[in-house]
Amino acid sequence: MHTGMLCLLTIPPRSQLCGLPTHCMAMESKGAVHEDAPPVVFWVPEEAEKLDQEGKGQVKDRGQWTNKMDFVLAVAGEIIGLGNVWRFPYLCYKNGGGAFFIPYLVFFFTCGIPVFFLEVALGQYTSQGSVTAWRKICPLLQGIGLASVVIESYLNVYYIIILAWALFYLFSSFTSELPWTTCTNNWNTEHCVDFLNHSGASTATPSENFTSPVVEFWERRVLGITSGIHELGALRWELALCLLLAWVICYFCIWKGVKITGKVVYFTATFPYVMLVILLIRGVTLPGAYEGIVYYLKPDLFRLKDPQVWMDAGTQIFFSFAICQGCLTALGSYNKYHNNCYRDSIALCFLNSATSFAAGFVVFSILGFMSQEQGVPISEVAESGPGLAFIAFPKAVTMMPLSPLWSCLFFIMLIFLGLDSQFVCMECLVTASVDMFPRQLRKSGRRELLILAVSVTCYLIGLFLVTEGGMYIFQLFDYYASSGTCLLFLSVFEVICISWVYGADRFYDNVEDMIGYRPWPLLKISWLFLTPGLCLATFLFSLSKYTPLKYNNVYVYPPWGYSIGWFLALSSMICVPLFIVVTLLKTQGPFKKRLRQLVTPDPSLPQPKRHLCLDGSTDQACTPSPAREGLIAGEKETRL
Repeated sequence: MHTGMLCLLTIPPRSQLCGLPTHCMAMESKGAVHEDAPPVVFWVPEEAEKLDQEGKGQVKDRGQWTNKMDFVLAVAGEIIGLGNVWRFPYLCYKNGGGAFFIPYLVFFFTCGIPVFFLEVALGQYTSQGSVTAWRKICPLLQGIGLASVVIESYLNVYYIIILAWALFYLFSSFTSELPWTTCTNNWNTEHCVDFLNHSGASTATPSENFTSPVVEFWERRVLGITSGIHELGALRWELALCLLLAWVICYFCIWKGVKITGKVVYFTATFPYVMLVILLIRGVTLPGAYEGIVYYLKPDLFRLKDPQVWMDAGTQIFFSFAICQGCLTALGSYNKYHNNCYRDSIALCFLNSATSFAAGFVVFSILGFMSQEQGVPISEVAESGPGLAFIAFPKAVTMMPLSPLWSCLFFIMLIFLGLDSQFVCMECLVTASVDMFPRQLRKSGRRELLILAVSVTCYLIGLFLVTEGGMYIFQLFDYYASSGTCLLFLSVFEVICISWVYGADRFYDNVEDMIGYRPWPLLKISWLFLTPGLCLATFLFSLSKYTPLKYNNVYVYPPWGYSIGWFLALSSMICVPLFIVVTLLKTQGPFKKRLRQLVTPDPSLPQPKRHLCLDGSTDQACTPSPAREGLIAGEKETRL
């Protein structure tokens, strides 16, 4: 093979090719360029050029992860959260046990991995948060990024309420006897019956309207819940203090940027696994655990005929992978340009699903134990969501020796599962804001002030959710604001934007430029056909099967309550069509010219097209010949 001079050039627009002098960079070679050597790409973002004109030192650098592990653990902390513990196992048993893995794996490979990787790669390629990343790729569809910011904002308000509840339970566990064990507390009613110890506040019998002490602790001691959303009641000051503590912790986890966040997640993302292993060992050694695990895994293939099973599988993938929330794009934007985001994405997707699967053994081993102790079917003790975390599990630990210890361990695990998801989501919201206004916010002290302002605002709004009627507001946020319907809607536009507007082949070229090779072809096929088709079908089915929210399947919200819920849902989805119209109206010129301009990527983005000069010259200009122009205009990266 010829040994000569290698010149890697960033190719300008075709109109500027004629007469442009190019300079070769001398590289010693033993006959070939190493295949894994990163290509040289000269890229100065438009924002950076503007900032340089204003003078150096005024604006801080955007920052990057210190190393790959910072990024991996930050993403793991974001995607592995409470839903892995309290939602996935419940969906398995509800939708046919082991048979549920069939639709789950279908969505995992055709929607989960493709969209997850798309968002991470988009952030790494553009080095921008969710809004500005989509604006650079396709200005017409920048509403995708704005919609994700709206969802992030809602998540920042209500998700942290779960941490406040968990902190309250943790502090209540520092006693010799757990307060939800008996019916002798001042918050218990005459209907409270503890069948485990055969005691009660009255002589209630099973035929009467009775409640358990763990339910009364949750509803009367923690929530102080009212009769409906129309009656907010008083502020629960203990929960307000727990919420304040949660926000203070979140603030100091991210206030100095990703370099600090990347170190915090070393503990917050790994410690829940230690707790999960401890609880798993304890769970499988309990009597009745085997029956619970069998109930969790036993397949019922007839359930696959029900479309609801497939919809649950699809929405669970989008929930647990944090897709369409802007977080993956923001976290990926702090990667180095040549980081292998493809390998990272595949590993993180499998880690997330494996964690959900393992959590099912913890949950159902303990539910099997509860079933045997109480002498009731597992279906009567199995719950999902807050009911599992704050009723079923607290009830289970009262049946174990050293119950305060197991209660503390469980709620510490819950706190860390929710904590890193919360502060990483907060970091992504701040990233999007700073990238939208870099000259105003990327200066000394202003980022910290922005984080403080967002934290205080979210805390003040969150106080409505820790009133006596706050649980009804929380349910509205959880059911509508970040519902599977919203995420499915945005995912359709995301994959259409990348695969059909920007171009799947072009994005594959960008990915190849970053990681050095082209990813699995199934990803491109999924972006083009499988993902938009499945997401659109699931979205339409979820609309056709819509059922209004009921708290505890009993309380029906007033019409204005449902109106608030639909406002929360539509406020994110409307961003996409709204900004299509707005950007078209604000752009000058004929319609076709405006449309062409608004689907053209930002020219400041890195260009994978490069020209190789192999004329053997040394340290002198080399000009591309007309015969080589085909190499410049070619779609695929040229390799030696």
